[in-house]
Amino acid sequence: MLSTCFPDISGEKRRPLEIEFEACGTVNAGTGDFAPHYMSALGHGKLTQTNGVQGSIGACKRRDVSSGFSWSAGVELGVGVASASEYKHWSADGVEYIQRMRPADVWIQQLYAEVKWRSLFLEAGMKERGSALLNDILTSGDVVESGNARPVPQLRAGFVDFQNVPLTDGWLQIQGELGYGKFADGGWMKKFYSYGSYHLNTGAYYVYRRLYFRTNTEKNVSVTFGMQAAGEIGGVTRYYRLGQLVKTRNLKAGLWDMIKMIAPIGSEKHGEGEYMDGNNLGSWDVHVRWRLPWSGDVVKMYMQKPWEKGSSIGWHNGWDALWGIEYKFGNSFGGIVTGAVVEYLDFMNQSGAIHYAPHDRPGSTIETDVSGGDQYYNNSEYNSYTNYGLGIGSPFLVSPLYNRDGYPAYVDNRVRGFHAAVTGSPKDFWSYRAAISHKKGYGDGRQPRAPEGKCTSWLIEVSYYVSRVKGLKIKARIAMDRGTMPGDNFGASLSGIYRFSVNMWQK
Repeated sequence: MLSTCFPDISGEKRRPLEIEFEACGTVNAGTGDFAPHYMSALGHGKLTQTNGVQGSIGACKRRDVSSGFSWSAGVELGVGVASASEYKHWSADGVEYIQRMRPADVWIQQLYAEVKWRSLFLEAGMKERGSALLNDILTSGDVVESGNARPVPQLRAGFVDFQNVPLTDGWLQIQGELGYGKFADGGWMKKFYSYGSYHLNTGAYYVYRRLYFRTNTEKNVSVTFGMQAAGEIGGVTRYYRLGQLVKTRNLKAGLWDMIKMIAPIGSEKHGEGEYMDGNNLGSWDVHVRWRLPWSGDVVKMYMQKPWEKGSSIGWHNGWDALWGIEYKFGNSFGGIVTGAVVEYLDFMNQSGAIHYAPHDRPGSTIETDVSGGDQYYNNSEYNSYTNYGLGIGSPFLVSPLYNRDGYPAYVDNRVRGFHAAVTGSPKDFWSYRAAISHKKGYGDGRQPRAPEGKCTSWLIEVSYYVSRVKGLKIKARIAMDRGTMPGDNFGASLSGIYRFSVNMWQK
């Protein structure tokens, strides 16, 4: 996986034109309708099917953070064959039928280029990203940008890392990013969507922005706080019922509309009660790190509080959040345990079930506002917050890809549950990861589920580093789901990853 290029395997000072390569092959097999949750989650959309064989090859040049100006670039190509899934569809004459879908045989996973000048960067293309604050190896997933789905093509700019805020003598730092992209999954969505109900948007733009502040990390205690925000804007939305097109809306995406998406500042109404252009969502993030001076261990406590438009951005959604504790062990257990995470996720109080605004109903004598009706990751005009059917946010909520009836939205976004994971490296040549979770889903605020859906998932993963072949790693995984979200699945996989670097030019 070439997320932000791959880990440094040389241990040496980086050369100006050192190109790193990775080749990966994976075979997976199992039972059930899909690969188990933990084999797919946070995998950038690469493995979702029960059975398959896939490979990838990639190359990248890292940016040189030690120089004032540098550039980087990367490419990753994937190829594979996987089992198909069956989805219900409606034809134009109102007849229901079954359509089989499988992942593409060949695809471009990543293709990007970047320039850096001092503390700023500008990047264009498709690049895999994970959470800005959470540990992607251990977490259940970032609420806004988790690395669960394939990357969206985009332009992104911001600070390379946290930078000192002037006049604070280093005790306060800032980091921020802004990205504009365009969804490229329109063709896939047209094949997946059932056309039975709901709506389908094509041609929308993707917007991402974040702003974090952090206290001095040289202290034993440091705090990071701020906000992430993402959204969709523009395109054409078509509404269907039993195969028939019943309504079409052309959604605005002009320059001024794009500017307003940076920090939603209101907009003209479209005549249908819209107060903000586009679909806006995000999270308030708080991250506290405590380095234990007597052992070198690090404890991290964090919260990501989701919001959808105005009501929940004002914390009207109760205790809804991802709550987590991570413990990073120093030499306490000799590498047997190097890190552990316990998380609790609660998405049950989405600002209430009812939304009412007097301006939505001209002539109404009811003048009281009722903030509610939010649906995390779903929207009444835009596609759900997904790319190729997988959630861009937390994979803890079951993505629309797993809806066998072709329904393109989250069925269960009122969810609560826990996740725990542990990693270790008892020997230099092998390491492990284990994870377990349990969750319950209660439908959404307007269509509750009765009885609730349930799912328990677990994973055991072992990696072996072949000492005789530098850069070669063998990884085996076994995982299982039991429950009704989305169903009973079992799977195992075996991967070979080979990484090496070539100095194209050396000082």
